[in-house]
Amino acid sequence: MKISLNWLKGLIDIEDKTPQEIDELLTSSGLEVEGLDEVEEIKGGLKGLVIGEVLECEQHANADKLRVTKVDIGTEEPVQIVCGAPNVAKGQKVIVATIGTELYPSPTESFKIKKGKIRGEVSMGMICAEDEIGLGQSHDGIMVLDTDAANGTPAAQYFKLENDYILEIGLTPNRVDGSSHYGAARDLKVLLDRKIKQVTKEDILDSFKVDNTSAAVTVNVESTEACPRYSGITISNIKVGESPKWIKQRLTAIGLAPINNVVDITNYVLHELGQPLHAFDLSKVTGNEINVRFAKEGSEFVTLDEEKRTLKSNDLMIANASENMCIAGVFGGLDSGVSNETTSVFLESAYFHPDFVRKTSQQHSIKTDSSFRFERGCDPNMCITALKYAAALIKEYAGGEISSEIVDIYPTPIENFVIDVKFKNVDRLIGQSIPQDKVISILEGLEISILERTEDTIKVSVPPYRVDVQREADIIEEILRIYGFNNVDLSESLSAGFLANFPKKDKNILQTKVTEMLAGSGCHEIMTNSLTSSKYSEAVADIDSDKDVKILNILSADLDVMRQSMLFSGLEVINHNIRRQQKNINVFEFGKTYHKKENGYKENEHLAVFVSGTSSEESWIRKAVASDFHTISSLVERILDRLNIQGVSQEYISNDTIAYGLTYTARKQVIATVGMVSPKTAKLAGVKQDVFYADIDWTALVKMYNADYKFKEIPKFPEVRRDLSIVLDSKATFASIKEIAQKTERKLLKKINVFDVYEGKHLSTGLKSYSVSFILQDENKTLNDKSIDKCMSSLIKAFENQLKAVIRK
Repeated sequence: MKISLNWLKGLIDIEDKTPQEIDELLTSSGLEVEGLDEVEEIKGGLKGLVIGEVLECEQHANADKLRVTKVDIGTEEPVQIVCGAPNVAKGQKVIVATIGTELYPSPTESFKIKKGKIRGEVSMGMICAEDEIGLGQSHDGIMVLDTDAANGTPAAQYFKLENDYILEIGLTPNRVDGSSHYGAARDLKVLLDRKIKQVTKEDILDSFKVDNTSAAVTVNVESTEACPRYSGITISNIKVGESPKWIKQRLTAIGLAPINNVVDITNYVLHELGQPLHAFDLSKVTGNEINVRFAKEGSEFVTLDEEKRTLKSNDLMIANASENMCIAGVFGGLDSGVSNETTSVFLESAYFHPDFVRKTSQQHSIKTDSSFRFERGCDPNMCITALKYAAALIKEYAGGEISSEIVDIYPTPIENFVIDVKFKNVDRLIGQSIPQDKVISILEGLEISILERTEDTIKVSVPPYRVDVQREADIIEEILRIYGFNNVDLSESLSAGFLANFPKKDKNILQTKVTEMLAGSGCHEIMTNSLTSSKYSEAVADIDSDKDVKILNILSADLDVMRQSMLFSGLEVINHNIRRQQKNINVFEFGKTYHKKENGYKENEHLAVFVSGTSSEESWIRKAVASDFHTISSLVERILDRLNIQGVSQEYISNDTIAYGLTYTARKQVIATVGMVSPKTAKLAGVKQDVFYADIDWTALVKMYNADYKFKEIPKFPEVRRDLSIVLDSKATFASIKEIAQKTERKLLKKINVFDVYEGKHLSTGLKSYSVSFILQDENKTLNDKSIDKCMSSLIKAFENQLKAVIRK
């Protein structure tokens, strides 16, 4: 965004500040200046050009179309200049380019005035036409001035050239309040403790009055949500023409090309006050009515750039009685704007909701000065001021009369933001104590009103144009940016404060931890399509096909539903790799499943892990080890340990999807299903080798995550291992042995592990032998034989009583 320093000086007294100082002040306040450039009103600044007086003018002896003149340019002696202009004459006041002057007749060409001879006569300069020095387009003859200015007076002084500095501000999305010269002036006002001059030129604004109501226009607003405020007025009998010089200077300085007086005034008010305006040719407002309404889906509209655009049903339009005239807040129509034949206009000043403007701007890839401001949030309270200001300027510089009352549809005024602020939080976040009176003066300087004040707190009212200030932290940020970051002393140790506690359970951080752990275990992360084929849910009994979320406009018969399980997406990846001779696979995916419910739809977050093939490659020192159930279960248990999930129990499972496996349950909720994929199910995706799969309820794991890790000193006393061979019913599981052991010996038993399982001819039918190791340890002393024997006797007795086990030592 470009800010003209001369324009800014018209709003606030900054004559005593250099452009560089203004640059630093604005940057410190959050309106970062990315560039500072000097702009000349006329290239070259008319340097070397002076006012001269033609003292003599004689016919050139050797050229019919040339004159030899003597010109007084304020030097001791007049200079001789050969001139070819037909209108040069004795007694004229003219503009003379002296020797060494560089002229710029166009932005791309220049030439330097040199001493020379023309047809035998010496020429010591050049008497200039207006196009030769950039003051106009005429080349009919030299410029003849009507002035009493002294000979030798610099031309720049006579023409009162206004060089300028342009500040290029990198406006952040939250600072739409700074998207105008008035917005920049507001920050300088509080930074310099100075008053802003009258927002608009007082004599012009005060001159506003309604002349008659001969051209009243009816306004209808279809959606006050999309258009909370709409105001407008008609101006009749205007004359469209060239804008006054001062308006053209302002617009040209910030890179806008002047168009005509009416359009230029709307642009001028936009860049001064930040309020977009639009002028409609009143003759195009058929039916004398303005309708703010949504477009019909698929209808077409031609914009000012002559592009035909297909509209969406959520595009807000400005229409007359029969057709659309403008895309509200974004771009005008080709046929409804102001032209040289326009004699009356309807001037619009509105507040359109940012969400609607942003969607339309994005859908049609249109970015304009108006949409830039509307989609970030304009000041709804500026509509009428800007409307009166522009109407008065149009009346002054285009003539005409205001021919209607102001229409102002504003059914639900937008309220100020009311925020409670604690002084202790101001000091804590900023890092040092700021006097309360200083805090108050900063806020009042920023037009933030103090509603209530106590010893510890204040209640403030923030105007709606500050869309970025809605929380206590935002108020403190406002105080800090004006107080000055450089005025905050740095402590010897750096620290930070915050108003709210950081969540103990950050899903993204936990996902990163698990991802890093799985990647470190040799797994690769995959991302698959959430769309899948309905053939899977129809073929597997464990998935209810009636709960499929069906796609209405399918692109492929194989992608006609949203997935209810992560299984088949992973199987398709495995099949893809196997067909390319990559048979050893360890992959995982974080994703969602989708389910149709009676009253809508539901999404669930999952972590799926797949292993297949071998878990380690063969080499000269060892054979390849095939992946099995324990490969996948160990990964799941590591995940549970990593997230500190407590109280997990296991239960055997076998169904249409899982040939055999376990479910992991915590807090009476199944958090994971782990096992070998049924060969029949794997073949549905074309996979013929064994696949082991873990489906983890990621949402449940995040909820159960326990961030309170407890650490204790490593015991100084040694562990003791004892082994038992336990013969029991073949249907009994190691989980039952482990559960009984942990309940029987809570103090000394630290670890239990099965290292061998036997079933065979040396055991009776229906029996199985588990070889189990027990790690015992007392954290306070060294275990003796008596304590160890007592512990093992208790365990043996429990196994014999509860499992009918036979112990073989």
